[in-house]
Amino acid sequence: MEKNAKTHRYKKGDLVFAKVRPSVVLVVQLYVRKVYYCAISNNPAANELVYLDSELKPYV
Repeated sequence: MEKNAKTHRYKKGDLVFAKVRPSVVLVVQLYVRKVYYCAISNNPAANELVYLDSELKPYV
């Protein structure tokens, strides 16, 4: 049996922002089980934030 391998949109280190807080720039730390673990770019000591793919947009 083959699993349907779908690649995720953002890679580790990519800059993104959440749709609910567009003024906060996030850095993708990890992607596990369809969930992105992100850190605030200017505050690495803060807790990681967890978002689904549909809740994030790329930082341009």
